[in-house]
Amino acid sequence: MIFDHIGVNVSDTQASKAFFSAALAPLGVSLVTEVHGWAGYGKDGKPDFWFGAGAQAHAPMHLAFKAANRAQVRDFYAAALAAGGKDNGPPGIRAIYHPDYYGAFVIGPDGHNIEAVCHAPEA
Repeated sequence: MIFDHIGVNVSDTQASKAFFSAALAPLGVSLVTEVHGWAGYGKDGKPDFWFGAGAQAHAPMHLAFKAANRAQVRDFYAAALAAGGKDNGPPGIRAIYHPDYYGAFVIGPDGHNIEAVCHAPEA
């Protein structure tokens, strides 16, 4: 990864915590810490993805999270929909990017396009 971490302003931190806690759990990503109203999510104790209430929520953006395998992509998609996300592309191959690009997309809180993606071939 080329970024150390990223932060996103949201309109409702608690709603975003509920959504991202459920949606990212299948990827092994969880809430690591909270500081000054911001929630930091990551793996192995390092928060890479931060969000919190800002002066104004960021305009909708695309956020893609790594999945270790295609099953995690499918599990992310199901969990994100169950947590209130809206379908923006079911799990599947996106050959336009490369032959093994397997992703799923949902629209989450504040209209962000949230993706889980696996670049490995089917195991």
